[in-house]
Amino acid sequence: MSEPQIAKPLKTWSHLAGKRRKPSEYEIVSTNLHFTTDNPDAPFELDPNFPMAQWFKKNRNASPLKHGDWNAFRDPDEIIYRTYNMLQDGHENYVFGLFDQFSARGHDAMLEDGWARHLARLYTPGRYLMHTLQMGSAYLSQMAPASTISNCATYQAADSLRWLTHTAYRTAELKKTFGDLGFGTGERGIWENDPAWQGFRELVEKGLCAYDWAEGFVALNLVARPAFEEAGLRALGQAGRHNGDTLLGLLTDAQLADAERHRRWTGALVKMALETEGNREALQNWLAKWAPLGDAAIDAFCAHLPDSPGAAQTAREACAALRRGYGL
Repeated sequence: MSEPQIAKPLKTWSHLAGKRRKPSEYEIVSTNLHFTTDNPDAPFELDPNFPMAQWFKKNRNASPLKHGDWNAFRDPDEIIYRTYNMLQDGHENYVFGLFDQFSARGHDAMLEDGWARHLARLYTPGRYLMHTLQMGSAYLSQMAPASTISNCATYQAADSLRWLTHTAYRTAELKKTFGDLGFGTGERGIWENDPAWQGFRELVEKGLCAYDWAEGFVALNLVARPAFEEAGLRALGQAGRHNGDTLLGLLTDAQLADAERHRRWTGALVKMALETEGNREALQNWLAKWAPLGDAAIDAFCAHLPDSPGAAQTAREACAALRRGYGL
């Protein structure tokens, strides 16, 4: 009589065994971390009908965007918490070096009053928009069907917070030189009422109500973020350079460097989604809903940029080209 066979225990990181090599640091700390995907019928291993479980089943599991293995997604930059902090520590040193150097040479005192008024209207109220971008990224991080997607969204949220803090720092600096222009006190009213911001306000506030994880991804990463990056960063930074505000141009350039990394992982996720039949139609349907709002936001904002002829058209074309580059 033969001896019963004893099953061999699975080795550590057995879900990566198919690679036939030692897993990388990125793979070890980033893949297959979502316990809420283990049992689709009971995402939290509790009552499958309690409200949070129903929310995830509706807005993640039942999303029109489908894939056989979302955990196969990989960040093209393979960013992890350790390397993100190393990378952005260097970026923050650069940004605060800009603050120190321009402050030491009396930069704000050399700005014309007319341009400072544009900053009070078109730059410092952007804190509100940056916060909504952070919130949208945080929601995507919570709802994404794979931890490798959630990680990208988490670092994206952190970058939005960094952008916000840079803008808040500049708000406080500008207030010291232009104390009568409402820096630090007038931005909420401008965000809620000024025509330059109402397109973006509609876009991002509606975007925060796109509860399906994939629709939220489309509204945020394929429409709202590119629209802001092309109009509220690139075009605004160029207007700053035209008006002697080199600091603003350099700050927006630094933020756009983060945006390029966000665009790389966004493109990788779209490419992966397009591998599954039916996903192209779902993505294009959502784009048909959200892209007009993005274009309207660009038009409204750029209409008030000084010394920026053709800025709106350039920004809209850049957003459309980005989406075409993703295959949409």
